[in-house]
Amino acid sequence: MEQALDKQQDAYLRIEGLWKAFGEFIALRDISLSIAEGEFVCFLGPSGCGKTTLLRAIAGLDLQTKGMIEQGQKDISNLPPAERDFGIVFQSYALFPNLTIEKNIAFGLENAGLAKSAITARVTELLDLVGLPDQGPKYPAQLSGGQQQRIALARAIAMSPGLLLLDEPLSALDAKVRVHLRHEVKELQRKLGITTVMVTHDQEEALSMADRIVVMNHGVIEQIGTPTEIYREPETLFVADFIGEMNQINAVVDSSGTNERPRVKIGEKSCCCSDGGYDVADPVIAAIRPEDIIPHGSGARSPGATDVISEPENAVSVRITEMEFLGSFWRTRLRGEELGDAELTADFSINAIRRMEMSEGSDLVIEIPSERLKVFPNQMVAD
Repeated sequence: MEQALDKQQDAYLRIEGLWKAFGEFIALRDISLSIAEGEFVCFLGPSGCGKTTLLRAIAGLDLQTKGMIEQGQKDISNLPPAERDFGIVFQSYALFPNLTIEKNIAFGLENAGLAKSAITARVTELLDLVGLPDQGPKYPAQLSGGQQQRIALARAIAMSPGLLLLDEPLSALDAKVRVHLRHEVKELQRKLGITTVMVTHDQEEALSMADRIVVMNHGVIEQIGTPTEIYREPETLFVADFIGEMNQINAVVDSSGTNERPRVKIGEKSCCCSDGGYDVADPVIAAIRPEDIIPHGSGARSPGATDVISEPENAVSVRITEMEFLGSFWRTRLRGEELGDAELTADFSINAIRRMEMSEGSDLVIEIPSERLKVFPNQMVAD
């Protein structure tokens, strides 16, 4: 199935029916997607999911087994890399160690036969653009990892390519440099308006940088969407599990939602949920993010008890069995009689912990918001 822009004519890069096989192994299986001009798209997924293979196919470094790649309404499916309009940045920087920074940036410009004065002006412009105006005479070994990656980026955009390809460009850097540089890369991309495709296995990187994310698994696309859509409305259990933290609880369908609101039963607790369309008694996975669980105060309810006036929907009495301090919030483990064997992970703010005087062993009433409780088929049971 093609997952594309609403208007095909808006696509700057279009991939249709792409397959890549290495002998018997299928690395990419019928990939179709469209990317708009000026868009920043991340290919996100675990190691071996096919994201780098797809990037290399776009670059012509590994030709696809079958399928079509079109850039700027031009079929580039079988063109060699030298005849494609892209710049690329690798994880390893790939700078020439024996050339100065100026010479590294100027390499492609010199090969294109530009005048020396034009090359000097362009190199100066690019060094200013990446915030390293005084580093030209130095050699790569004299720069930090973050500085080297900025030079690699400057070299990649020196020829003003129509497409920028980034192959895990920040993964070799330490955490603080990575956070700082991803902001810089995004700002630079916006300033240049260059269509950019980045491969990453870092979900935080993808969520913070991308206009849209392509989540891949086992050579296929699981979902395409904005960071908010991917995070808040995962279409598959894989996406829900891979992006962020997610409680996954064995449950059964209590109501299909045909004549009443859809419900699932977790242990002995029947909860309203956001997804219907299942048959009653179907085994499912109920999923909710830890930050979506709402604390409503200390004190236990009797299982099955209700308070028509004040009790929130999907209220459950639980006990805090474990607490972990993570700086800006506390991660807690919750268990309760109504939940049976299920354990919930919930993230509570420091203020909520202090206000409600929570501690390990405390009894608590929580709300599982129905609009945030997602339901997915239980594949393990189904298989």
